[in-house]
Amino acid sequence: MEEGIKFTAADKYIINPVNSFISKSTTGGIVLFLAALIAIILANSPLSEWYHHLWEHKIGLYFDGQTYLNYSVHHWVNDGLMAIFFFVVGLELKRELIGGELSNPKNAMLPIIAAVGGMVVPALFYTVFNFGTDSAHGWGIPMATDIAFALGVLYLLGDRIPVSLKVFLTALAIVDDLGAVMVIAIFYTAEIDYFMLFTGLAFVVFLFLSKAFGIRNTIYFAVIGIFGVWLPFLLSGVHATIASVLVAFTIPADSRVNESAYIEKIKRYLQSFKDADQNDSAPTLTSNQLHYLDDIRVVTKDAMTPLQRLEHRMHPFVSFVVMPIFALANAGVTFSNDIIAEATSNVTLGVAVGLILGKVLGVYGVSMAVIKMKIANMPQGLTSKHLFGVGFLAAIGFTMSLFVTNLAFIGSDPVLNAEHQLQAKLGIFIASLIAGVIGYFILKNIKPKTNNIQS
Repeated sequence: MEEGIKFTAADKYIINPVNSFISKSTTGGIVLFLAALIAIILANSPLSEWYHHLWEHKIGLYFDGQTYLNYSVHHWVNDGLMAIFFFVVGLELKRELIGGELSNPKNAMLPIIAAVGGMVVPALFYTVFNFGTDSAHGWGIPMATDIAFALGVLYLLGDRIPVSLKVFLTALAIVDDLGAVMVIAIFYTAEIDYFMLFTGLAFVVFLFLSKAFGIRNTIYFAVIGIFGVWLPFLLSGVHATIASVLVAFTIPADSRVNESAYIEKIKRYLQSFKDADQNDSAPTLTSNQLHYLDDIRVVTKDAMTPLQRLEHRMHPFVSFVVMPIFALANAGVTFSNDIIAEATSNVTLGVAVGLILGKVLGVYGVSMAVIKMKIANMPQGLTSKHLFGVGFLAAIGFTMSLFVTNLAFIGSDPVLNAEHQLQAKLGIFIASLIAGVIGYFILKNIKPKTNNIQS
């Protein structure tokens, strides 16, 4: 226990353990896995009917005898809550493009090429199995990589993994997410209301202009982003999650106070706080002390970019609320009596083979090809075995693959759509489990080099 800091029983036994659990890199993936497992159990239990009916309840706004935005709970999860997930993805994309691995063309070349290969090859495998059938439109399902699960498996290996491998997989997954957003926008969009679409785009331009004029208030961007961009996109027919990514790119990524100025200001405020009169007779602070602490709070906020501040604050909510609820709403597959027939259907095989073989060939195969052709360099500290293992981890397509599944099969035949969705989800589960286990053991058996690891 640190000297001068008082910990209550709640801090010791509840708050600190919970914060420690949340802060671990693997926790998000564990919670997501548990949510998916609960959904599968409920969908195949006596509560199956209740579970499926739960997500079909409708929620809307009732005003003057009219109902507006009257959508099912399932629809609100996929278009509302997941919009928050895609907003954070957009923040991550912008950060990576501005100051991360994707900002350096030399460092970004290999993960970008690997990500493209990891999207194209799985789509081709799926198409081979489903060409000319009613399920051919599902080619986008095996293109996605679940960044939470993939990084979760990687972090389970701890210090055995070179830092450069974690950076490579993160950059690859970010590019993969961008590709998935583009695929959804172009190929999985319903009929478009162009008036609503251009209304939303006009507000996107307005937010960019606001940023150019120096507006940095995140509440301002949130209000306009929700009502001016997300809502028109929702009503336009273009998937509302696209709006979230566009809004994320309008968030300012510069700070008011640079690092050196911040350090000097903090030193001055701390010295003033130390020199201020102290309220020795009571546990409360003096007005002068409160004033200096407020100055510290303001300058600390100004030293942080709005983009990074939002990303940092929203990550726990996305990891422990948004994604588990999404898994609960979408992972509940009720298996039929003939599970063998479902597991060997064209859709299931297309998704499973597309993810496992497609991702490995697309990520590992394409990466090694461009390295041998000297188009890109092998990241420092990595070997071909590292890239082979990451190829399998990239085949964990859980969250994004489930999301695309709901968009791919929405034809005129509800029964056939439901059957294809079940088969696709089964393929996702099979591939993600197999690929995760194989990738874990491949990377675990690579002897680490002490000069390339991070403690």
